[in-house]
Amino acid sequence: MNGFSTRAIHAGQDPDPTTGSVIPPIYATSTYAQDGVGGTRGGYEYSRTANPTRTALAECLAALEGGRHGLVFGSGMGATDTLLRVALRPGDHLLIPHDAYGGTFRLVDKVLSHWGLAHTAVDLGDLDAVRAALRPATRMIWCESPTNPLLGIADIAALADIARTAGIRLVVDNTFASPYLQTPLALGADVSLHSTTKYVGGHSDVVGGALVTDDDELAEALAFTQNSVGAVPGPFDAWLTLRGLKTLAVRMERHCDNAERVAAALVSHPKVTRVYYPGLPEHAGHEVAAKQMRRFGGMVSFQVASDAESAADPASEALRVCAATRLFTLAESLGGVESLIEHPGRMTHASTEGSALEVPADLVRLSVGIEDADDLVDDLLEALG
Repeated sequence: MNGFSTRAIHAGQDPDPTTGSVIPPIYATSTYAQDGVGGTRGGYEYSRTANPTRTALAECLAALEGGRHGLVFGSGMGATDTLLRVALRPGDHLLIPHDAYGGTFRLVDKVLSHWGLAHTAVDLGDLDAVRAALRPATRMIWCESPTNPLLGIADIAALADIARTAGIRLVVDNTFASPYLQTPLALGADVSLHSTTKYVGGHSDVVGGALVTDDDELAEALAFTQNSVGAVPGPFDAWLTLRGLKTLAVRMERHCDNAERVAAALVSHPKVTRVYYPGLPEHAGHEVAAKQMRRFGGMVSFQVASDAESAADPASEALRVCAATRLFTLAESLGGVESLIEHPGRMTHASTEGSALEVPADLVRLSVGIEDADDLVDDLLEALG
């Protein structure tokens, strides 16, 4: 099975041997009958440890990412926390993007710092800056590409070389790209992470997370810790996510088509001062993105100028635009079939306020859905005025 969509529909999903069901069943069970003490059937004994629906999803994601091991979690942050606690120890240091996802920054800066974990925020697009930020205690580079919400691009292969030379791990949050647009393990990363809530699930109806790796020892440690702390999804959540994966390729093509149209419309609008989209030739990471991604994704961010009356509050016009759209729903999250709009500074990235990662007050982030592109462009132009 070489084709992406073929793997998405079939990997880990053979017809049910008992009934012939072509869709994996939802194994809504907490425990399993054993053929004598320790005599499990297929290795299943308790659903916190393993569940066949969850196994199907993990195997499918691993196949799509080109990795040997997949683990799925109750949320993207559950996956993040488990990985950081397994791979790092108190006193260790990691590098994070200077425009990292607010939830990741909050976990590292507000929670794991009390555990003794140190971090440095650095522009991962600047390889010299990355090398300069390494310390003797550095054990990991945490990469997002594209980043959330400024759509920064990092050269994953180059970062992998830096990490390998330093004897540390490179982790890539692949949420914005999805496995369809980018496969970090093939570029040298040690772990690829997803909030499966987003493009993988794709329908804004389930929360989940995933890790994929080729590292046998790390995978074993992750599975042990996941079972120990209980960071697992329910079988229905796994089933919904697996259902979403089947259409990931066709959805991502439409997301990309629409995002390109939206970005082009915003670039020429007089009220828009800057557009962040890797597909634009003027984007600083355009050439790298073109090299390591199939296409440029469905996320677009932009800054909007305030008028004279509201100049005292740089966020005012951005907030007005967020409230004025009709098809773009004001909501957090991303990657669903419907288009969303949000104000990162007051919503998803509020935790970065006052830090080096604080986002511009006039920034608006779009998750461009799969509606008709003309309707989406018209909606934004009307909201901008």
